Amino acid sequence: MSTLRGRIAIVTGASRSRGIGTAICRALASEGADIFFTHRREYDRTMPWGSDESWPERLSRELSDIGVRTANMETDLSALNIAELILQTVQEHLGIPSILVNNATHDTGDGFRKLDADILDEHYNVNVRGTCLLSVEFAKLFEKHFDSHYGGRIINMVSFGPLVDSLSYVATKGAIIAITEPLSVALAPLGITVNCVNPGPTDTGWMDEHTKQKLLSSFPMGRLGMPEDAAKLVKFLASEDSQWITGQLLHSEGGYTGK
Repeated sequence: MSTLRGRIAIVTGASRSRGIGTAICRALASEGADIFFTHRREYDRTMPWGSDESWPERLSRELSDIGVRTANMETDLSALNIAELILQTVQEHLGIPSILVNNATHDTGDGFRKLDADILDEHYNVNVRGTCLLSVEFAKLFEKHFDSHYGGRIINMVSFGPLVDSLSYVATKGAIIAITEPLSVALAPLGITVNCVNPGPTDTGWMDEHTKQKLLSSFPMGRLGMPEDAAKLVKFLASEDSQWITGQLLHSEGGYTGK
């Protein structure tokens, strides 16, 4: 437990015990990183899987037991000036972060019959504006405190494909994919890498048994994706071993065919 010791990581969207955000927090903490995570119970309460009300406190205790420092914050990424508030809170509790994992997302499901301007704006405010502003504010703070040899990391969790009932989600995640390469070029002189991870369909608690069986035939490895699968790739991208990888979209989906 040493490759990330001394680093401070921000992980957005670690609200549920079975979520990818939680798995990422655990993976980074297992390598010694101090963890600041955000969560949003209000959003989860509106979702079919419901809110894991006590999870943020339980996760914080679990990470502390690993031996790293931890802090968390309930936050809505669509709020104005939220990026500055998150970074200010991180500094107050832990210090200057050098790893940012943009995992939090907004997805309410919207086929073409339901999609309207309000739904599209709700997705944009979290998935695009919140992610982009947190990334650039993170980079500006990093520039003030670290030289280019220290190594910063921005890792965006994304998704794409024919998700016909999540049009706003796919559109806004596509925008993050599109900005990754130009942002990586802009931040390379600072020593910050910027990459995307596509975890594919992942069993985080949202799948019913019918959905699991339907998806299973598209995984040639014979099993569904698990949160830990994506977390392992994020851990690698956060490490020094990934310093020459930037501007990329990487897939962690076990050969998923989508058929």
